[in-house]
Amino acid sequence: MQPFLFREFSYLCERIKATSKKLEKVDILSSYLKNLDKNTIQIVSRFLSGMIFPKGSDKEVYIGYSTLIDLILEISSRNKREFEKFYLKYGDLGSTAEELFSHKSLLPVVRRELTLIGVYQEFDKMASIKGKKAVEGRKSILRGLLLDASPIEAKYLIKILIGELRIGLTEGLVEESIAKAFNYKLKEIKKAQLVTGDIGITALLAFEKRIHEAKLKPLQPLSYMLADSMPSANDIEQYYKKELYAEFKYDGIRVQAHKFDDKLAIYSRKLEDITNDFPEILEELKKINHDFILDGEIVPFKDDAPLPFNELQRRLRRKEIDHKILNEVPVALFIYDILYLDGKVLLDEPLFERRKILESLAFGNSIKISFMKKVKSANEIEELFDLSKKIGYEGLVLKDPSSPYTPGKRGKKWVKLKKELDTLDVVIVAAEYGHGKRAGLYSDYTFAVRDDNNLRVIGKAYSGLTDDEIIDMTNRLKNLALEDHGSMLIVKPKIVLEVAFDSIQKSDRHDSGYALRFPRIKRIRYDKGPMDIDSLDKVRKIYQTQHGKEKY
Repeated sequence: MQPFLFREFSYLCERIKATSKKLEKVDILSSYLKNLDKNTIQIVSRFLSGMIFPKGSDKEVYIGYSTLIDLILEISSRNKREFEKFYLKYGDLGSTAEELFSHKSLLPVVRRELTLIGVYQEFDKMASIKGKKAVEGRKSILRGLLLDASPIEAKYLIKILIGELRIGLTEGLVEESIAKAFNYKLKEIKKAQLVTGDIGITALLAFEKRIHEAKLKPLQPLSYMLADSMPSANDIEQYYKKELYAEFKYDGIRVQAHKFDDKLAIYSRKLEDITNDFPEILEELKKINHDFILDGEIVPFKDDAPLPFNELQRRLRRKEIDHKILNEVPVALFIYDILYLDGKVLLDEPLFERRKILESLAFGNSIKISFMKKVKSANEIEELFDLSKKIGYEGLVLKDPSSPYTPGKRGKKWVKLKKELDTLDVVIVAAEYGHGKRAGLYSDYTFAVRDDNNLRVIGKAYSGLTDDEIIDMTNRLKNLALEDHGSMLIVKPKIVLEVAFDSIQKSDRHDSGYALRFPRIKRIRYDKGPMDIDSLDKVRKIYQTQHGKEKY
């Protein structure tokens, strides 16, 4: 059989990019998908959705921008000034490489033809390299790929690696293309995608005419059900006019815990495998004699009380979790939902039934079932809110007892009450040097919120981080640099911050049309990615609430 060439995939991307018509993009992609095989359709679907490996995989290709730029300069034999000229022209690393590779200085002795499976296998090798020589090992493999690549192939190799395809194709359009290619209704594909959590698996099931077999399985993470916000207990009482479940809003990181036979995994909000970060939770999960998928929150917890979230930051992103950090920052897993138990999928069961099942299970010391109490009146909600804050939690989450678990959806089946003006999760898009002792460090951060597929700047903050966090942030931002303007970097939108503020104002200073008044950084959200940031619509709602215009 003719191998599926990476060159043809690159031409496909160019054709999709060349049209602004969504239906035409779907036509082009669906025609291409029809002719793939069961291996390449998974690879293509993931590549086009901005990922390399399945969601939930612990694999990642760690290649920094500085390494990519070094390789582009080495292979093209161009200087930094020429690179910057073309980068400013295109604003895109892949397109810059395509331009500079049009006259390659270095060429392989024997050029191999790049195939989709071959490229994926090389990426897999890069992700598997660990240890002190990992950077050079990954660089060596990528050097080989780029030497063999034509200019257009180099363009898309780099775009896939940095997760910035920029061809006007969303995961939603990939779903539409899969539906059209294999004669399914879009809602069938979307339903499958919600439970598989991975576009590659969904595409394979459609290809094999098995979309009806899509089902929730342990060790296959799915999107989380999310809560909307309401500003007061009175609003909540008036909106629902019925009995609700009230739970403490825990100040930790949202996780899914999965077990199947003797295999266990803990997945983050970004559906990344973080199992090894919490060995004490893992040991307690092993003792549960069931297969399961649990939804909950890992909280820094000591002497029967929560610790500040910043303490948990010390546990995250460590290469090694030793006894010292385990003793200094112990954690507990608070479980508030169960999605799967011993072969039975529980998503469509009402919350009150899921809760009964959860409470029938036995857990160890580091695993606790979330506090829950039935409430109906605003006074009852206020009393529990005050208790939550007194204990050291963030507020309350109110849940409709009849609600099914709807992966990936935010709505008023669950609502948060934080009472004070809400915080926003934003992503850094630019950074500037600080002053005084922060001179030479990137300590002033411009940040944005989501507006459909675009990012809109909403403000700038420079307070809230420790000196150590600023040093670490400076190093991370340098590796994410897209443009270097001396004292300011334009960066790839990867780092999520939670910011607090006094109010929101209308402003023509930012392209969002709004500005935060006195923003300050509450924390770096290592557990969240750009897909988790708040929307411009939420900003508008907070603004309207300030002015008494919001109605529920």
